[in-house]
Amino acid sequence: MVDEILNIIVGIPAFNEEKNIARILSKIKEITDTVIVCDDGSTDSTSKIANNHGALVINHEKNLGYGAAIRSIFLKAKEMSGDVLVTFDADGQHRIEDISKVARPIQDQKADIVIGSRFLSEDISEVPEYRKFGIKIITKITNASIKENLTDSQSGFRAYSKKVLSDITPIENGMGVSTEILIKASTKDMKIAEVPIKVLYQGKTSTHNPVSHGTSVVLSTVKFTSIEHPLKFYGIPGIIISSIGLFFIIWTLQEFSETGSFPPILALISIGSFLAGLVLLIAAILLHSLISVIRENNTSNKD
Repeated sequence: MVDEILNIIVGIPAFNEEKNIARILSKIKEITDTVIVCDDGSTDSTSKIANNHGALVINHEKNLGYGAAIRSIFLKAKEMSGDVLVTFDADGQHRIEDISKVARPIQDQKADIVIGSRFLSEDISEVPEYRKFGIKIITKITNASIKENLTDSQSGFRAYSKKVLSDITPIENGMGVSTEILIKASTKDMKIAEVPIKVLYQGKTSTHNPVSHGTSVVLSTVKFTSIEHPLKFYGIPGIIISSIGLFFIIWTLQEFSETGSFPPILALISIGSFLAGLVLLIAAILLHSLISVIRENNTSNKD
């Protein structure tokens, strides 16, 4: 059990989970009475069952995506007086008893975001091989963007502090929301921690195609890295490309001084590369300046 001084809100994104939602909500009542269920356009009785079990239900008229459900949960939790928001999958793979473990580092003020990692557990045999492979690749890409050494960046079992709810509003509608939140948290120097959890995969527990899931996450990582770190995303490639172009321009000029002629295609490629790199550098500087001004204005408005 979590200490009573910690007021936990559990947020559950759900889509057609009438077979699981009643059992999950009944068990969660042992931890907290404050549960938000976002019914993301279900065509079954998920919303009705959740409401009958005392959950605060947010209804999306149509299926908007996992990220949209997380955003609705964030916004509703922000209005409430909880100390920590724990997001919890509705498919039955997570254990209720792990909620206290995930929430604990926030109560102890050791983290702003806590991820329940499937790969810190001693036994990961329950995780299907294709998931292990895909999650590890996506996590490596995420780690490169946020300079962390996480093991499970895509776990939906997480805890968020009041600070996170106040400072971060997700905009991604798809599965890339998990990475979006981590990138934004890293930019704001928030502390991210992981704790081991166990999962129970019984039959089909996900409605998401693993290929589309992976593609969505990679594209989101690229998008938010370019926004949050424009100097890194555009500036470094710009320096490399313009340097290569400059090298070949010098080589072309030397060739012309020695022979009186030069390959026109090489000259065009050289100049084109140099100009393309220069454009990337200018874009990096302008975006960095613009984003810095926006962040300063947001900070001033909060103060």
